[in-house]
Amino acid sequence: MLEAFISRVSTLIQLALCSISTFTCATAAEPPNRLNLNLPAGFEINIFAKLDSEPRMLAFDKTGNLFVSISKNNQIIMLPDTNRDGLAEAPVLVSNDLNAPNGLVFVGDDLLVANQDGVVKLTKKNGVWQKPSPFIRNLPSGGHTLKTIKIGPDNFLYINVGSSCNVCVEDDPMRATILRYTLEGKPAGGLEVVGRHTSLAPIWASGLRNSQGFAWHPKTGSMFATNDGADMRSDKVNGRVNDEIPPEHFNKIEPGKHYGWPYCWGGANNLKSMTQDPNFVGNENFCKTTTPPAITFTSHSTPIGISFLDKTNFPAEYKNDAIVALHGSWNREQLSGYKLVRVKFNGETPVEVVDFATGWLNNNQAWGRPIDAVVGPDSALYVSDDRAGYIYRISYKM
Repeated sequence: MLEAFISRVSTLIQLALCSISTFTCATAAEPPNRLNLNLPAGFEINIFAKLDSEPRMLAFDKTGNLFVSISKNNQIIMLPDTNRDGLAEAPVLVSNDLNAPNGLVFVGDDLLVANQDGVVKLTKKNGVWQKPSPFIRNLPSGGHTLKTIKIGPDNFLYINVGSSCNVCVEDDPMRATILRYTLEGKPAGGLEVVGRHTSLAPIWASGLRNSQGFAWHPKTGSMFATNDGADMRSDKVNGRVNDEIPPEHFNKIEPGKHYGWPYCWGGANNLKSMTQDPNFVGNENFCKTTTPPAITFTSHSTPIGISFLDKTNFPAEYKNDAIVALHGSWNREQLSGYKLVRVKFNGETPVEVVDFATGWLNNNQAWGRPIDAVVGPDSALYVSDDRAGYIYRISYKM
């Protein structure tokens, strides 16, 4: 048993190194000479851009240029496609004076960038991007440090702050949350006050270990977010690690709600109940007060980017659904994720998760890791891959 434990720990260390560095791993395959990716009939995929760095989150400006965060290089780049042929031209450096940038959102002509310790604003003067200026300061950093920022249909800014750990009680109440701010950068949390929309605290929802992906339903405006569950959990007290728990969450986010972490997770038995972590127990009956997920994904598949499909040129049956990028596991003996999935909705209720694009994972080796998905002004879906260094463009052939 000791030898098995040592072997597993060694494997996990190697996989962890693979996920955070250029460490060479047996589980990392080389990109193929051509894209051997599988999509539903009628869909096409091509490489929009091949980068030497590791692209993460994506955003389009109002003129149709694609902006990409390069967290490890502290950069934002722009990928123009002036002739609209579906192939990016040479990348343009927007800024390299950042601090692990991740999420991007445009407010008018200004670009807000979520650094690991706060949000900065980039503005243009005489056609030149200026140095970043502070916009929201003193966000918690370390741990799950990368942050996403988006504007909701209510014209407020939303930012995720991941946990500092795998499983713990946080000292800082702003950890493991989604935060809400005004467009001027003032806290506007989930405390409801008659006649007002702001409170002293920015916390909108909590109990979210790491919710880097979120979007709003196109018809109802309801907010949905992906969330990564804790690693190395067991379904028994002091039991062996079970790779099949906890499932990853797809949550309907509502103000003031708690979504379970670090004490419980949902979807193990059914979507209407929460399961108590037997090895990290909170107050009695606490899990009954938390909000279960709307639907779940395979354990440790690391759901991140999400995009609803109402503005694509996809068939009508896709328009109410969402695409989620599963970045892929690092701590499973049999890898999971490394694909795009379609979350089917009935009205505003998620009812089924089905594969949409696969092929990055073969024989327990992965050559690519999709991370974000956004709809472009040309109605195609753009997907970043921080292992292969690709930006893909997925369109439907009418």
